[in-house]
Amino acid sequence: MKLAIYLAIFVAMISSRAAAQQQLAYRVEKDLQYLAPDRNEKADLYVPLAPPVGARMPAVVIIHGGGFTGGKKDAARELNIGGTLASNGYVAMSIDYLLSVDGLVTWPQNLYDCKTAVRWLRKNADRWQIDPEHIGVIGGSAGGHLAAMLGLAGPDASLDPPSPYADFSCRVQCAVDMYGPASFADRPHHAMFGKTQAEAPELYRQASPIAHASRDDPPMLILHGTADKTVPVAQSELMADALKKAGVEHQLEIIPDAPHTFHLQPKQRDLRPLVLGFFDRYLKSKT
Repeated sequence: MKLAIYLAIFVAMISSRAAAQQQLAYRVEKDLQYLAPDRNEKADLYVPLAPPVGARMPAVVIIHGGGFTGGKKDAARELNIGGTLASNGYVAMSIDYLLSVDGLVTWPQNLYDCKTAVRWLRKNADRWQIDPEHIGVIGGSAGGHLAAMLGLAGPDASLDPPSPYADFSCRVQCAVDMYGPASFADRPHHAMFGKTQAEAPELYRQASPIAHASRDDPPMLILHGTADKTVPVAQSELMADALKKAGVEHQLEIIPDAPHTFHLQPKQRDLRPLVLGFFDRYLKSKT
């Protein structure tokens, strides 16, 4: 009798594990080295378990928030985004990047790290069955700012990293900015610059996404909640206005009562159809 009970429990455990694996349609490759060998920051790669036979998959870089001084690649929001994307046919790359800790000056190295992630995806496209012509980016808060910079600051901005993988393009085909700051014009000081705005106004302008908007920029989806007490909704409205003036295709989606740091499934609204629809439109090859 005891043996039968133990056997039943064992079978139930195996069945439960199998069901969970079946439900989880992707695997995560943890802590990949995507920067230079001497760098400690790593990336997690979300890979669909059943990639299309004979075809390549679009990819999306995920950039975490944290005020440029904190945050991590596997926080709740990033896990939610990575799982959503990989479950819907995307290779998602969630990255850590250089943070301004103890007064460390990180601009523009933090942006360089994000652009290097795009290059890494193109360099490793064959290995991971990635379509190098269809790469997007998404980020929240500070990550939203950096995602916007990836979309808007092209080679003419002189903000492409000198290395590594300099033979590969940093350009993305679309960007999703989740409640990121659009301008540093109202910031007298930020740790990542190492100088005040009065001391280096051009540095603060250079780091403002709206300063780089031009007609040839890729489409952008902007998300912001009306209950955000960290980054005012006016910042996303400013972004949308700059994109409109530059003739860039964009969409501003304001989510009533949503606070700062929401992921793709806040209680106010399920944003997965909107975000996946945006990425599908610009990253999935037309047949």
